[in-house]
Amino acid sequence: MIRLHVPQPLSAGAAVAPTLDQSRYLTQVMRLKASDDLLVFNGQDGEWRCTIAEVLKKGVILTAQEQVRSQTFGPDLELIVAVVKKARVETIVEKAAELGARRVRLTLTQRTNADRIRLDRLDAIVEEAAEQTGRLDVPVVDDPMKLSDILDTWQDGRRLMFCDETGGAPVAQALSNSTPSPWAILIGPEGGFSPEERERLRALPFTTAVSLGPRVLRADTAAIAAMTLWQAAAGDWERSAASLQPLE
Repeated sequence: MIRLHVPQPLSAGAAVAPTLDQSRYLTQVMRLKASDDLLVFNGQDGEWRCTIAEVLKKGVILTAQEQVRSQTFGPDLELIVAVVKKARVETIVEKAAELGARRVRLTLTQRTNADRIRLDRLDAIVEEAAEQTGRLDVPVVDDPMKLSDILDTWQDGRRLMFCDETGGAPVAQALSNSTPSPWAILIGPEGGFSPEERERLRALPFTTAVSLGPRVLRADTAAIAAMTLWQAAAGDWERSAASLQPLE
């Protein structure tokens, strides 16, 4: 069934007004009409079956009928990735949403050399990915921020999986004794981290340096590989949904 993400509160009988683009998608692309059903979620109230109540000249109106899934969230995983070329950044944020990241933090490192980022475009990409994958929340995508500033304001209790191209422990080994807790994965720029950045990262008490294998990977490949390995070792691929904690 078609799924849409909306910002409005959802409850039995609530009227929901999709955006004009969403309305066009429903009526012109998917050919839905009045009385047809679809699924809607907002990241807070679970997933609801809605019915198209009215088809107007400039949009549609939905009526929420019943909740079909209670709200849940995946593991508290952030992806921190150095800004690279636009097309690769778009791939990274899309796959981050598909693989369950709650947040994507774009960062500027000493060797960052990339295109200008359009946050509105990235927000649309993660929203569509969330709709397609069945998740009940949409990841946040942050404005680019210097890596040094991210580290200076690090959240207490969050672990950092530092993907270091110069070497580290295999991910499965490094995370073998990890407990369910907030984590972040850090992926560097095309030119790699500077010696100063690498030295600081390895010295931080919350950092676990890992290797992604014997080959040097592009940033988009590295991000996908790292999230996949983390999910298999410490994420919700192994734990039941009941063990996952809500987003604060």
